[in-house]
Amino acid sequence: MNVVVVGGGVIGAASAWVLASRGHAVTLLEQFGPGHKNGASHGSSRIFRHAYADDYHVQLASRAYTLWRELEKSTNTELLTLTGAVDHGLPGTVTPRVDALARGGLRSEVLSPAEAEKRWPGLRFDTTVLYHPDAGRLHADRSVAAFTDAAQAAGATVDYGSAVREIRATEVSTDTTTYSADHIVVAAGAWTSTLVGAHVDLPSLVTTQEQPAHFLPTVDADWPSFIHHPGAELRTEGIYGLLGEEGVKIGEHATGPVVHPDTRDFTPTPDGVERLKDYARAWLPGVDADSADPLTCLYTCTPDSNFVVDRTGNLTVAGGFSGHGFKFAPAIGELVADLVDGGVAPEVYRFTRPTSTRAGATRAGATPAGANVTFGHLK
Repeated sequence: MNVVVVGGGVIGAASAWVLASRGHAVTLLEQFGPGHKNGASHGSSRIFRHAYADDYHVQLASRAYTLWRELEKSTNTELLTLTGAVDHGLPGTVTPRVDALARGGLRSEVLSPAEAEKRWPGLRFDTTVLYHPDAGRLHADRSVAAFTDAAQAAGATVDYGSAVREIRATEVSTDTTTYSADHIVVAAGAWTSTLVGAHVDLPSLVTTQEQPAHFLPTVDADWPSFIHHPGAELRTEGIYGLLGEEGVKIGEHATGPVVHPDTRDFTPTPDGVERLKDYARAWLPGVDADSADPLTCLYTCTPDSNFVVDRTGNLTVAGGFSGHGFKFAPAIGELVADLVDGGVAPEVYRFTRPTSTRAGATRAGATPAGANVTFGHLK
């Protein structure tokens, strides 16, 4: 089958890899150049973890783990470094993750804050601490490059600088070329609604410009990846963090301003940086809280924080990864390929899913301007 994949970030590249590996004729279109910083897939570090409160995402992370290791072997590239990971904070949030890991047969242990602080002196801990060792960090830039390289090795064609302007039922057009397709996959991140939102019944997708920061460590110690859940001692937004090449990276989850990806300013807001500094002073004794080096990236969130991976006619959409999709990328690539091959989307990822699964708050945002999209029978 001739498949055109729109979007060369981590999800599009992973999908192209799996599709090409299954024998499809794949063309991957990316509007920017390799290694660009305009979307959600760039940088040196992303958290990999299994600690979700539901069995499905624990299992999906386990499948992704296997595929990450296969990708590393096939490309001779180090992508996933195991450092372990901790979740701490409100017991009602942490305990379901303990139980889900146990049901998934994954190793974990529960520690007191004092026990955890003795093991990881760079961190302070809150109330209940879950540690699971089969977690750590992914190198984001190398991961995207590895998926792209593996896709090309399997026969895919990659066209950079190819911004999609129009999608029809069997054609994808850029400024210079029209590509014929038996099936179209849109994995366009913050541009997803622009390309397909008027003709597919998507959940609301809201794009924000997030602003994590790197801090210089002051202790020579192990650093697990960490999630600090709000609700116990933490009265502000939840925080994620991990050690990467540039230092200890921390960030809030989905608190940035609503933006359109074509007009964002790439400038962190001073109050957001100050909140991260305040957090570092209170909870990270192993960093220099005044050394904050902020950066920006994009989140594209659904109301329930569950992804969109579904098909209508010969169009498959993978989007709304809500700031936690990177770790799952190779497993999402398999789900995309399954849909192209005639499979059915998991209920939790469908365009229309049960109201009971919608656990997040909807954020209002401007309707994005964008491409002319016509699908004919795909409407």
